[in-house]
Amino acid sequence: MLAIRIIPCLDVDNGRVVKGVKFREIRDAGDPVELAAMYNRQGADELTFLDIGASYQSREIMIDVVERVSSEVFIPLTVGGGIREVSDMRRILNAGADKVALCTAAIKNPSLLAEGAEIFGSQCIVLSIDAKRHGDSWRAYINGGRIDSGIDAIEWARQGEKLGAGEILLNSIDMDGTKKGYDLELNRTLSEQVNIPVIASGGAGTLEQMYDAIQMGKADAVLLASLLHYGEFTVKDIKNYLKAKGVRIR
Repeated sequence: MLAIRIIPCLDVDNGRVVKGVKFREIRDAGDPVELAAMYNRQGADELTFLDIGASYQSREIMIDVVERVSSEVFIPLTVGGGIREVSDMRRILNAGADKVALCTAAIKNPSLLAEGAEIFGSQCIVLSIDAKRHGDSWRAYINGGRIDSGIDAIEWARQGEKLGAGEILLNSIDMDGTKKGYDLELNRTLSEQVNIPVIASGGAGTLEQMYDAIQMGKADAVLLASLLHYGEFTVKDIKNYLKAKGVRIR
């Protein structure tokens, strides 16, 4: 089993880190460069930067902010939001990112995953899936969780892996920002259907819930935002807890 990764997430809109509940009720959480530097010092394994307004506002990602963040971190950096073609991936990687995350654009143009994987390698391509429960299954949403694509999230994950995605960032819209825990059924169901790492995202409220995401949800990494942004826990707190529970961490 691979060592579990702890990944802080910077949801950035108009140059500021923000956090909401179920992709709504957005509030300010700080400066992305300052937070990135802090998480780098705390020992985060990776950092994810998502320009959450870029896709639905049909604008380009803020390359200058990506450059400033990448200059502060010496851990792998994943950047997503507003990526529409291979040239966008190249610009982001040139700005200092190690991976690119594709969500809306991948659903609208699945061949983008294959093109990116062929040019930059699968290890650079993260398929980000914003999933919301519909009855006994989950649908993949686009445009920052605003539009139901009508596509089954689990089937889309399988297809994304075949197209060349190197890992999946699985965002639960239902649990996002609620602090009620990750969607364990969603994470477990998807993890059992793919052979690439799955990052659990959305709902972390306690240290126990992170352990559950790994043990019951079968996640390979946990993504966190508000718990870290507002100082409830540090990355070290999380790692110490998981290590004491017998989880292999980096």
